[in-house]
Amino acid sequence: MKKNILIISGSPRRNGNSEMLADEFASGASSAGHQVEKVVLAGKKLGFCTACYACRGGSCPQQDDAPAIIQKMLQADVLVLATPVYFFTMCAQLKALIDRSVMVYPQIKNKDFYYLMTMAETDESMFKGTIEALRGFAACCENSRECGIIAVPGVYEAGSINGNPALEKARIMGANIK
Repeated sequence: MKKNILIISGSPRRNGNSEMLADEFASGASSAGHQVEKVVLAGKKLGFCTACYACRGGSCPQQDDAPAIIQKMLQADVLVLATPVYFFTMCAQLKALIDRSVMVYPQIKNKDFYYLMTMAETDESMFKGTIEALRGFAACCENSRECGIIAVPGVYEAGSINGNPALEKARIMGANIK
């Protein structure tokens, strides 16, 4: 069955290592016949949640790109969250978007989640905080399930992931979505 897949590339750096993973995932999913859209948060206007709760009335008063992206999240069958790891967690851009989904998160349900992450550090235990934070978001989304994680340590400079077997793993993971 064809799935609607939304890939959110959280990195503030265009064409960086986590985005390259996302592109390979997208390539695999597209080759399997799925509808794939990638949203790159770099360059998007995303304000932080101010906890004003005006969204209880139906919409956030901030005039930025978050509502349109969140609408795509609601429509997707599959959410792929790609991020570099900064100080043991996801990048600020992705976290800001997740926080802004507070206005509709009870409606983000029945989703398959995939996590793609990269970091400069080589100690793989340093992915733990990021994985737990992403799992925390998915846990708030009713009937959602974690379907795959690719975590690549030791990549810092843009493009340093080139030649890494994780790129092929991401392509295969995307192609194997059922």
